[in-house]
Amino acid sequence: MTAPTAPDLLALDRAAQDLLFRAARTANTFTDEPVTDAQVAAIHDLIRYGPTAYNGQPLRVLLLRSPDSRARLLPHLSSGNRVATARAPLTAILAADVEFHRRLPELYPHRPQARDWLADRAARVEQARFNATLQIGYLIVGVRAAGLAAGPMAGFDVAGVQREFFPDGRHEVLLLLNLGHPGPATPRERLPRLDTGEVIRTLDD
Repeated sequence: MTAPTAPDLLALDRAAQDLLFRAARTANTFTDEPVTDAQVAAIHDLIRYGPTAYNGQPLRVLLLRSPDSRARLLPHLSSGNRVATARAPLTAILAADVEFHRRLPELYPHRPQARDWLADRAARVEQARFNATLQIGYLIVGVRAAGLAAGPMAGFDVAGVQREFFPDGRHEVLLLLNLGHPGPATPRERLPRLDTGEVIRTLDD
């Protein structure tokens, strides 16, 4: 009897594994097909169950659809990201709500004192940024689960985007994300990934 292969040991079927990971690529081009509000809502309904500390859920997403809203963003992008962003059907600004603790009595009701644990702003910002970053990972997988492609971007003037879209100081911008149906891309071999033995080790007694 042959041993099962790695894909066979996973609960998802191979098609779902490929959709979410093996066949998914970072997108730089998109078709003209729009991303609907219903699709965005379905993505969020899926990924909102990903774990965060205190169930705080600090990620906030600002969607830019119109040419006017996109025009406000483009000057803050590196030159290499402007073309893709201008042509994407939807761009999301991903930010951490540093006042997320205000919702903890509702989201973490069995520990009503949790809001007070995060009274210190520095500690709260660290928690907000870390957990919102976790949620960004869930979001990218959720976009793929919807049959869409994601193009995350870090090449932008963070302070400029902050001033333009979140001047109240309550949100810290972390990443930009283009999303839509993937367009034709220049064929390129998949970049190498580290092997399991290079990443995972077991500490025996």
